Amino acid sequence: MPSVDEQMDQAYGERNDRYDLHPRRPRDYVHIHATLESIVMMQHNMKKGIKLFGDAGIDAVLKELQQLHDRKVLEPKDVTKMLGDDKRAPLQYLMFLKQKRNGTIKGRGCADGRKQRPYTAKEDASSSTVTIESVMLSCVIDAKKGRDVATVDIPGAFMQADMDDIVRMRLEGKMAALLVRIDPKLYRKHIQMEKGKPVVYIELKKALYGTLKAALLFWKRLTSKIKE
Repeated sequence: MPSVDEQMDQAYGERNDRYDLHPRRPRDYVHIHATLESIVMMQHNMKKGIKLFGDAGIDAVLKELQQLHDRKVLEPKDVTKMLGDDKRAPLQYLMFLKQKRNGTIKGRGCADGRKQRPYTAKEDASSSTVTIESVMLSCVIDAKKGRDVATVDIPGAFMQADMDDIVRMRLEGKMAALLVRIDPKLYRKHIQMEKGKPVVYIELKKALYGTLKAALLFWKRLTSKIKE
């Protein structure tokens, strides 16, 4: 039976004389493409997701919209008082559905922030991001010193931060109808019919995933609380 070294050489190629290292294999990034493909295949837009998951898909969308409502993220606007530019500028709200490993259906909504790019400077929307090297070094220090380490998840993290400018969003079709089901008294009077579809325009009062400044606003909120 070949030795461990011989098995390694057979699997990865012969090592060089100077450093006794195996030559680096060329990277084709097939694993990354496979991962992205699996993510895309697991996630469906709302229309396809509801068709696929039925009532469970509708419940997942309602749960996601309920969170926006409960956290006071949305403020419906009277479309008759909006100027032409205001009606054209709102971001689209996107909803995706996926089935989790335990079989439950999860809804995940986000704003399509691409319209914000032309008038949002990168330096005005960039938040501090920890490097992977810093995380690994911190873990090594924690382990070396025997520290007690805990992690925490902040629910609806971005939605904990207030918006600092005016950002409007548009919900249409099935999503607008489901929003009315959550609070008919608040939302029904703001529903408009456009091209045969119900539409509601809202103003974001809290940061929302997908808007360009959401991460920065959350970072400012988080760091200010930690400093306090």
